Amino acid sequence: MEREYIRDRTLEGHESARARGKHIGGAAVTDENMLSMALHLRDQNLSLRDIAARLVITSGAKRGRHPSAATVLRMLRDHDQQTAT
Repeated sequence: MEREYIRDRTLEGHESARARGKHIGGAAVTDENMLSMALHLRDQNLSLRDIAARLVITSGAKRGRHPSAATVLRMLRDHDQQTAT
């Protein structure tokens, strides 16, 4: 019961923050150049881990690091869903 109360209050706080224009979550690390490179590498039948190892984050606090395989998967999945509709 207490856990549900905490969850409800957290969700209310997130909604309130969004209404004030605040962002919830981390900064985006992907961009159009990274997407085009990931699509090119996917066409070469590379695995998600191999694609992530070849990509480099170009801005923000994680600049110079590689995105995770989950980030690459999410980026490609979102692109596929947008082009399918």
